[in-house]
Amino acid sequence: MQLLPSALVDLIEALGTLPGVGPRTAERYAYHLVRKDSQTAQRLAESLKNLHSGISYCPKTFALISPDEDLSPLYTDLSRNKKLIAVVAEPFDIVALEKTGQFKGTYHVLGGLISPIDGVGPEQLHIEALLKRIKEDEVEEIILATNANVEGESTALYVQKQLTDKDIKITRLARGLPIGVDLEYADQITLGRALQGRTAL
Repeated sequence: MQLLPSALVDLIEALGTLPGVGPRTAERYAYHLVRKDSQTAQRLAESLKNLHSGISYCPKTFALISPDEDLSPLYTDLSRNKKLIAVVAEPFDIVALEKTGQFKGTYHVLGGLISPIDGVGPEQLHIEALLKRIKEDEVEEIILATNANVEGESTALYVQKQLTDKDIKITRLARGLPIGVDLEYADQITLGRALQGRTAL
């Protein structure tokens, strides 16, 4: 005998697939939506329905953009320094760095980190596109702004090795970032100091 209506069970199961959301948390979220007026649930459902159709990727930087944009505004903005690229793992890392207000270059999203255990190798990442950009934009400095964990360090080392034959300055975010902390969860002051204190490799 099923104790809850199928619609509620389906919602709990769907919410439970989100990262960091266990069974109890999924139940709390679901019960909250049941208790609220139907407009709240409808607004959430509409947002989820339009999510993938309302998002595209910049073909140059691989940052998130609207479908009506050809390139990321952070790339086309004439005030940004195209000769300086911060290489990040995911699009939300851009948001974290932008909040510091201290970076005026452009970005390149790898689309993940090298992780053999998860089946992610260099060929799955946008590294070839980065090498192409370096040549096209006559890049002078690359900031490797990947997370300070095993995957982030491995990816940074791999990218660095791909650039050894190029006349380009390679830096890494300073260790103002605690080990194991993802960029999107770091506070603005820590990220700002990490940008200012980046070190040459």
